[in-house]
Amino acid sequence: MQRPSLVASDVDGTLLGPLGRLSPRTTATIGRVLAAGVPFVLATGRPPRWVPEIADAAGLTGYAVCSNGAVLHDLAADRVVAAELLSPVQLTDLAALLDEALPGCALASERVGGSARRPAEAEFVSDAHYLHPWPEGSQPLPGHARAELLGRDAVKLLVRHPNMTSEEMARAVGPLVGDSVTMTYSTDEGLLEFAAPGVTKASGLAAVAERLGVPASGVLAFGDMPNDVPMLTWAGHGVAMANAHPAAREAADEITAANSEDGVALVLERWF
Repeated sequence: MQRPSLVASDVDGTLLGPLGRLSPRTTATIGRVLAAGVPFVLATGRPPRWVPEIADAAGLTGYAVCSNGAVLHDLAADRVVAAELLSPVQLTDLAALLDEALPGCALASERVGGSARRPAEAEFVSDAHYLHPWPEGSQPLPGHARAELLGRDAVKLLVRHPNMTSEEMARAVGPLVGDSVTMTYSTDEGLLEFAAPGVTKASGLAAVAERLGVPASGVLAFGDMPNDVPMLTWAGHGVAMANAHPAAREAADEITAANSEDGVALVLERWF
């Protein structure tokens, strides 16, 4: 493609290195993208409250697509400008299905307020035996009753299973949920994430591109996991990391170096 009019990147496993940090090379390249007047958009499964640290390190003040496309956040204004929600009825029906399909699973509900830097209380509500799949999340969270967990609108419902991979869980649950919700995963450590029907990183990024007057053909997108697949196929040029899940690699137009080797910067340096 010619020089992109908008760059979008997943965060974990893509933009960040294995230690969860931006490298100097990647940071410098993002600076050149911005200096050229090209928007750089974070497109992540993270909720808004987990984005400012990365945005600040990268020098970003535009939009971020959060929660796998369910939330559009204005970084400079620290304001959620759009959110696609699952209703309590949808959450309750989905929870019943998950309990039946995945015995022993644990659920969590991700909500959103108006601010990322000053999040409202209880934006993440979970079963007592829910554990985050990443190392720093190995301690049990404060538990909540199911009525509290499912009783308010949410941007995501998450389900964990201690004895299954995410792919195994997806095979068990996918045929049962159909298109009633959007199901995806961003790690293979026994976690599935559910959003409202049709909500993906592609839908969130399309909303940003429309606001900025950029066609899909002018978008360059980077990702590494199944939750990035819709974005990689929607964008004019989709790039998967060398460390990417096979589904992301198959969906991409190009494979770059791994996140440990500045794969995002390697591609962007062609134009910036």
